[in-house]
Amino acid sequence: MTPTEMLMAEHRLIERVLDALAAAADELARGGAVRPEFFLDASDFVSGFADGCHHRKEEGVLFGAMIAHGAPPHGGAVAMMLEEHEQGRDLNRAMRDAAKRLGDGDPAARRRIIASARGYVALLRDHIAKEDEVLFPMADELIPPDAAAALVAAFNRLEQADGTNPPDHFLALATRLEHEAASLRQ
Repeated sequence: MTPTEMLMAEHRLIERVLDALAAAADELARGGAVRPEFFLDASDFVSGFADGCHHRKEEGVLFGAMIAHGAPPHGGAVAMMLEEHEQGRDLNRAMRDAAKRLGDGDPAARRRIIASARGYVALLRDHIAKEDEVLFPMADELIPPDAAAALVAAFNRLEQADGTNPPDHFLALATRLEHEAASLRQ
């Protein structure tokens, strides 16, 4: 599997959580009851997997390799992806803060959860499409096969070094969020 194929497979897992998060935000917007912890769990997935593992691979490994092989370091696709990663972090922090406030009984936090969750979902869906359709094909063209093999090894070292990607843990969390979101629609 190539580095970009690995990252695209991770996108599919992230999209499952985005779907669940969108459903929960919609239910909250309709006036339904959604546990504040749902949004905290989704935030944990975002922090631990989408950002803590996936974006670390892109920022710490892939983007540097792309720049080393000719991608512009400033003002190009890599810079745009980095900016969007920061926007996602901001939205995730806002969702987490609002979920804690809602859990503490602040009804005004409901609107903030809805806005930040929907903002995060929209940002990440667009971001993933850009990476899958533009950035990753560019990376595949720029990075020679021998360097691509080294990227796969670097991805694996990142996962093993800090334990940010125990696949079973994040897969179970994504599945749990999906099931809970599906039960909201019934």
